[in-house]
Amino acid sequence: MNKLTHLDEAGKARMVDVGGKAATTRLAIAEGQIRMNATALSAIRDGAVPKGDVLAAARIAGIMAAKKTAELIPLCHPLALDAVTVDFRLDESGVRVSASAALTGRTGVEMEALTAVSVALLTVYDMAKAIDKGMVIDGVRLIEKRGGKSGHWRVDD
Repeated sequence: MNKLTHLDEAGKARMVDVGGKAATTRLAIAEGQIRMNATALSAIRDGAVPKGDVLAAARIAGIMAAKKTAELIPLCHPLALDAVTVDFRLDESGVRVSASAALTGRTGVEMEALTAVSVALLTVYDMAKAIDKGMVIDGVRLIEKRGGKSGHWRVDD
């Protein structure tokens, strides 16, 4: 018996049929970080990056990316998202990004939250790369999900 939901009985890729599932309130929260040198971090903090307001651009990019997840990841369902948030925290090593995606629907929003974080981080890199080409993006992961058949899940750290 095949337990991989994105493969049919013959082992071919398919989009999962969610038509028979009940619509429930769903939420996913993801996080990630970009580490950088002190000069780049100071420029972002002080609004002195030549390309403009890094965090404002990254927030918009993350929200837009969440809305386009199904266009980027082949077997994702296109979703009518109710809300997407992208938030930033600066620390001594760089910028931490968290994103949430929510809807009432038949499938989860984990990929949308992860995509929002990933594209927000890539936007920070793009805008600050003239200052620090050696920035490192890492730690992108799902930290919480709610709703659906599997219920509530949160990472244990």
